[in-house]
Amino acid sequence: MRAFLVVMDSVGIGGAPDAAAYFNGALPDVGANTLGHIAQACAAGLAEEGRSGPLQIPVLDGLGLGAAVRLASGLVAPGLDAVPTGRWGAATETSRGKDTPSGHWELAGLPVPWDWHYFPDQVPAFPDEIVRLTCQRAGTDGILGNCHGSGTVMIDRFGAEHLRTGQPICYTSADSVFQIAAHEEVFGLQRLYDLCEALAPHLHAMKVGRVIARPFVGTEGAFRRTGNRHDYAITPPAPVLTNWVQDAGRAVFAVGKIGDIFSMQGIDEVRKGTDDVLMGHLGDLVDTAPEGSLTFANFVEFDSLWGHRRDVSGYARALEWFDAEIGRLIPRLHDGDLLCLTADHGNDPTWSGTDHTRERVPVLIHGVGSGTLGQIAFADVAASIAAHLGVGAMGPGRSFL
Repeated sequence: MRAFLVVMDSVGIGGAPDAAAYFNGALPDVGANTLGHIAQACAAGLAEEGRSGPLQIPVLDGLGLGAAVRLASGLVAPGLDAVPTGRWGAATETSRGKDTPSGHWELAGLPVPWDWHYFPDQVPAFPDEIVRLTCQRAGTDGILGNCHGSGTVMIDRFGAEHLRTGQPICYTSADSVFQIAAHEEVFGLQRLYDLCEALAPHLHAMKVGRVIARPFVGTEGAFRRTGNRHDYAITPPAPVLTNWVQDAGRAVFAVGKIGDIFSMQGIDEVRKGTDDVLMGHLGDLVDTAPEGSLTFANFVEFDSLWGHRRDVSGYARALEWFDAEIGRLIPRLHDGDLLCLTADHGNDPTWSGTDHTRERVPVLIHGVGSGTLGQIAFADVAASIAAHLGVGAMGPGRSFL
């Protein structure tokens, strides 16, 4: 009996009851629906780059994804009309944020107990003291960026100047983040990590959720991010699912950025890489993880490569790739294993702006029968996995098993 909790980063399904309080620029997130709008665009022939036709995700739909979209938002996603064979529902977040730590902490049983600090959408975005400290730690006479922006855009916009001046590219978003992009070879990967690690305590004291190292390589006109991203996140202030499982003497494996998100709390082993590499790691753990273990995975590229870029075709391709890969993994699960597929927030690629969107998320369960879970809470995911593994749980969640 094992548990695999897999977060499809940003694959929201609309319907958040408090979406009016969250914005992309001046536009509230009311009506945003990442999965539903992608399916509509595909069916209308508006997502034809590198793929064609209606969205093809039969495995996820068979587990209940289309049904979850209808439950969450009332939207009927074209082509997603399978009769579910798994257990499925729609989860609503209570934490005041539409970002990675808020979603993941609450999925792990801990709603965020404070308000995050967000930097204003203006230039400059950062306080003089943070800029001064960054320059001091980096050994430079300035920083680049100092604004809100999408990471890939920031690299394209400032990458050449970064190579000329050596100044780090510092930017933020609607999330509570301070991000630093730097060239792995020219600036140095370890130097970037050291800079982020040195700044993190100061920014965490401000309740900025994460300092993120965003390394890239290449030359002007051909810059690209690498898989060596590292998040320096605030440590959760109370035990979470990973702690509950580890404290019960079980193994906990982190795939992707999970170790960073939880500051390695309750985690025995971390496996990183790009999403295709991570899928290989997940498959290996399906084959080898010991009984009683938890594997907690995040697949970030839905969000980082396609959602923020508002690339509907890219997002649809990623969903279809993920669906096929999960379809190959499911038959390898052991009897008694639980697989939970969910998300942490939305990032509707049809929406205005470049930031996350406030949405409900799907909860799709394989291995424990079929039927609807109904409307549930993010924290119920942690309580249910703990119940499946037979370990004690804390926090507000209630098991749906």
